Formats: sequence, C-alpha cells, structure tokens
Amino acid sequence: MEYNNPSELVKELSFGDEAKQKVINGVDKLAKAVKSTLGASGKCVIYEDARGRPVITKDGVTVAESVVLMDPVENIGATLIKEAAKNTVKEAGDGTTTATVLAESLLKEASSAVGSVRDIKLGIASCAKKVNDYLDSISIEVKGEMLRDVAAISCNNDAALGAIISEAYEKVGESGVVLMEESEDDRTYVEIVDGVQLESGLKSQHLITDRDKQRIVLDKPMVLIVASEIPNVRKIQPILEHVIKHKRSLLIVAEVDTQVSSTLLMNKVKGNIKVNFIDPPGFGPTKQSTLEDLAFLTGATIMDENLGDDLDLITIDCLGEVQKAVTDDKTTVLTTLDLGLDLKERIKDVHKSIKKEKNQYIKRRLEQRLAMLSGSVGIVKVGADSAVELKEKKDRVEDSIYAVKAALKEGIVPGGGVALFDAAKIIEPSNLGEEILLKSILSPFYTILDNAGIKNNVVKGVVSGYGIDVTTGNCVNMVEKGIIDPVLVTKSALKNAISVASTIISADCVISNVRIENASS
Repeated sequence: MEYNNPSELVKELSFGDEAKQKVINGVDKLAKAVKSTLGASGKCVIYEDARGRPVITKDGVTVAESVVLMDPVENIGATLIKEAAKNTVKEAGDGTTTATVLAESLLKEASSAVGSVRDIKLGIASCAKKVNDYLDSISIEVKGEMLRDVAAISCNNDAALGAIISEAYEKVGESGVVLMEESEDDRTYVEIVDGVQLESGLKSQHLITDRDKQRIVLDKPMVLIVASEIPNVRKIQPILEHVIKHKRSLLIVAEVDTQVSSTLLMNKVKGNIKVNFIDPPGFGPTKQSTLEDLAFLTGATIMDENLGDDLDLITIDCLGEVQKAVTDDKTTVLTTLDLGLDLKERIKDVHKSIKKEKNQYIKRRLEQRLAMLSGSVGIVKVGADSAVELKEKKDRVEDSIYAVKAALKEGIVPGGGVALFDAAKIIEPSNLGEEILLKSILSPFYTILDNAGIKNNVVKGVVSGYGIDVTTGNCVNMVEKGIIDPVLVTKSALKNAISVASTIISADCVISNVRIENASS
C-alpha cells in the first residue's frame, strides 16, 4: 500500500480527549523504542535506514530520529518528543533518553489526573524549581577520577573509550576544547593541536555544512578580519574571487551589512563558494587587543576603516589561515598553525598585564585573552572495524564529550536516576501538579532497574545518594562507585520533558496532514 506525500492543502482536524490520546499514543510508541537503551544494562536498537541498511545503536536521539509513525496525529506526538530530546542534546550534550522517559511518565500521570490543566501546569512548574534547587544543593565539583567516570558513563559505560575522552580533557586543560573526527584507521586515540574557541556562533542556518550536528565546518579556510563593518560586497570582491578561483574556503570575522550577508548566502547555497562569517569576538576596552590576538593566531592583518584603512585596497596579503574552523550556535573553534616561540612571548606579555591591572573588569577580559592564547584543541580520532560500528561509536563519543563539558561546568550528582529519585523522596508536594512531577521523576530510576531485570522492591529503605549498581545488583554510594550524571544534563532533560508534556496536555485540537492512498495501489 502506497500513500501520497502529506498534503499542504488538505488537513484533518481532531478534537478533545481523542486527539490528545492519539498524540500520547505516539509519545508512548517512541518512548518504548528509546527507553530500552537507558542505563548500563540498556539494550541496543536495530533500525533500517533510508537505504534499507541495518544500523545498530544505543544512542537515544539516533533511535528517536529513526522513528516515523504512519498515523499523522501519533507522529506529531513522536515528533514533539524528538524536539525535546534534540533540545536536551543542544543544551547539555546528553540526556536524550532521560528526557524521553520523563516526558512519557509526566504525560501518563497528568492525563490520568483529575483537575484543572492550568493548575497542574503551574504546580509542575513550581515543583521543577524545587527539584532544580535540590540538584544544585547536592552538586559536586568534578575532579580526579570523576572525569573518567563521567566520560565512561556517557559513552554507555565503555571504560576504555571513557579513558580516551578524559585523557583529551586532561591534556587541553581548562581553556582547551575537545572535538571529534574520524580516524584514518581502526584506532581510537587523542591528538592535541593548537587552537582557540571564540564566543561567536552561527549567523545563518543556510551556512550549515553538517546538518546532523547543525554546524559549519571549513577545512583549511583563509581568514579575513575586519574591525569595521563591511558595507558592501564590492569591498571584498578581490578576496571572494581569489578563494573561488583557488577553491579555498573563507572565514570572515567581521560585522557585515545585510546586503553582504544575503549575497554570501546566495552564493553559498548555489555552491559557488565555501564561506562562513561570524561577529568579531570580545567587547569593551579589550576588544581591539582580542582581535589583535586573533590576527596573531591566524596570521591575518586586521582591516579597520575607522583607523584609516581603505577596504577598497584590500588584498589577499591581508588573509590568514587555520587548519579548521567549526562553528555551532554559540561558538567557533579554530585549529591554528604552530606559532612556537612567538606565541610564548605574547602569552608572557598578557601575564604581565594581568599582574599590573587593578580594574577587575579589565583583568577578567585579560584572563579571557590569556585563555584564548593558551588554548589547545584535543581531537578524539574515532576508528572502527566497520562503517556500522564507526557510526555507533561516533555517536557515543560525541555524547560523552558534551557530557564531560557539562559536568565541568556545573558539577555532578549521583547517577542512575538516583538524584531525581532522592528529590522525589525529600520534597513535600503542596498541590496536584507537584505530586504529578514528583511521581514522574522516579521513572528514570525504575526504567534503569527494569532494563537490568532488577525488581523494584530492592530499593526500599535506600538512603540518599545510594542506589543500585545494575552490573552487580548491590546497593552502593553512587558517587563513590563512579555512577554519576552531570547536573546540567539532568536539569536540561527535566526542563525539556516538562515543556513538551505541558504543551500536549494543553492541546484540545490537532491539525494534521491528510494521507491519501494512491488509486493505483
């Protein structure tokens, strides 16, 4: 049986509890596929890709993305959960499965509750703040072996892979960045290169080169730095002609006029040029110094019409170069060339300026400059014996990299669903909405036990911070055992689960595309 593409004109309207239940059914179907991957004893999922090839994965978001339901209303429910999972990844790098499990549980509890939808939503929101406050209160700073534990857990309890990822973070230090690339062979290892992270992110979705990760990747781009605005394309015409002729990519660090950005986007979409443009980093009294540092790191010459430079006379000699430029929604990471002793001298000068500076604001900016100059990039080179294994391994490595970053930012809490389980035991509900949320946040804990084949009654009387090590079945101190979760991941999963669940329980009408069976079938 074949169906046409969803119509953009003909719509099906569903109302009331029947419509809402269909949406929830879609959530349940997707959650059932995803939740089996949760925890150390989580199962793999085998799905068929668009070409009919089998793919094996334990990555929650990958499983979710593979699901498209035939019923259009049910598919809306599944799609909403996908968005919650993707937002969690975007914010914290991990927690997609937890967000899915929480959303499913919230919908189950809320849909069976008798009470005002408005009051339930307000109660859930107030309780969410209590849960977040509790998580912050028990948060532990990441140090020592905790780094390795976070990395291992986030790549599905692969200790060897976790050790490689933690090695990367240890080598780059606080000011460094960790990325992932495919290895040229079957080995997985860490490579450290010079690099810098700029707080300048994506300017347009049309510039994206990597749709899966929603980022722009330029290999060996030339770099143009302009401190003043680029008012029209004519000003940079020689540069554009050069990179097009020599088949080079171009990173523009400058504020650009709307006409310039439109022209660049149009030519990028047509395939005429590989280009990205970002805002200049830094602001305030240290902005110029930050740009000078960037010019130093890239080998570019800063052009600034406010200081008398004529952009009409710009030439290719003003361009710098880096090995790679990766831009996501918030940052740009540049892998730079080796600058040797010159860089060391510049770092020394900034150190001296920090010691002399009395103004705390300027001092902080100088410290940011120092971090930029001192930074390095750890590249986890991922290898495998087959394409199927490589994809699955890359998914796990990427999750782990982001999870470690999140843990370093806000600390960690007991893992295995224990932090939320403890919050549910400690927080006293004051209304129906709070009761619903506190029941729902037990679900990750029990899902992990269920995936391990462990009965729920073994957790009776367990004290705070203790849970079940599913690999042994023993009750243990989760932090001491190395079973931990980043605070940011847990909070983000909870927030996005609440967002999608609140949307669904508020719905009274669903408008979906009509699927029409082809007459020839």
